[in-house]
Amino acid sequence: LPERTAVNTVIQGSAADLIKKAMLNVHEKLRATNSAARMLLQIHDELVFECPSHSISELVTLAKTEMETALPLDVPIVVDVSVGRNWLETEAYH
Repeated sequence: LPERTAVNTVIQGSAADLIKKAMLNVHEKLRATNSAARMLLQIHDELVFECPSHSISELVTLAKTEMETALPLDVPIVVDVSVGRNWLETEAYH
């Protein structure tokens, strides 16, 4: 059990570092462009945003890029995006 805990701690810590770095990058870029989009909250490995409907494509591109490239890794990070007026109405965004 101690070995499993030690490995798990590294994995979870790295995931936390990745999401924090992505959040900082997204926040900086939203502020730099005076975007109307706002990052509302983080839930585990998910980020929740609010933005006008005309800004969705731009926000998706920014968030997806920053989350997938936040840290240099040997394995790809793939980000799935869902969009909706509320959590009940979200649908996969392609």
